Amino acid sequence: MKKIKMVPLFTVFFALFVLSLFLPVVTYAHCDGLDGPVVAAAKKALESGKVTPVLIWVQKKDEQTIKDAFNKTLAVRKLDPKAKELSDMYFFETLVRVHRAGEGAPYTGLKPAGRDLGPAIPAGDKALVDGKLEPLAKLLMKNLETGLHEQFEQAMSKKKFKADDVEAGRKYIEAYVQYIHYVERLYEATKTAAHGHYPEAAEKHAD
Repeated sequence: MKKIKMVPLFTVFFALFVLSLFLPVVTYAHCDGLDGPVVAAAKKALESGKVTPVLIWVQKKDEQTIKDAFNKTLAVRKLDPKAKELSDMYFFETLVRVHRAGEGAPYTGLKPAGRDLGPAIPAGDKALVDGKLEPLAKLLMKNLETGLHEQFEQAMSKKKFKADDVEAGRKYIEAYVQYIHYVERLYEATKTAAHGHYPEAAEKHAD
């Protein structure tokens, strides 16, 4: 079967990636991981004794909550190694919980380091570290093109069926619906900016 030709517009494909942030099923997030950027900022703040590195992760209205937790942690962690471990964990959990609440996401506990986050999140972080977007762009475009081809070809392979073959017709309709919904979601993603982890977070920003 002849493949459809893809429009070589990086801006379109890159924007489509935000689709994953608006699907009903929650996608991977690394802000709640022990090796994630929020906990990394917390560790830096505790070692320096300065709360500023973590305040950027929370909304202005939540600053005092984080400052209070930070000061309590600094006081307790000086007692002994065990107190340091427990108080640090208390601060990590408080910071991540408040951060996620600010983005409309529930807090379900800190996740262990070394989780498989898939290829996109690490590639996204690496792009910012290296200052090079091209590797990330290639990853996203390849994935999106593959997905679109698969949906299209599934529908095309079932399109020709006999008028009196109801079961074959139903299989085509099933493939057609999946294909159209896929296309629709991709298109909508190009028009919407990603604000938070969940759809309700985006709605807040739209108000």
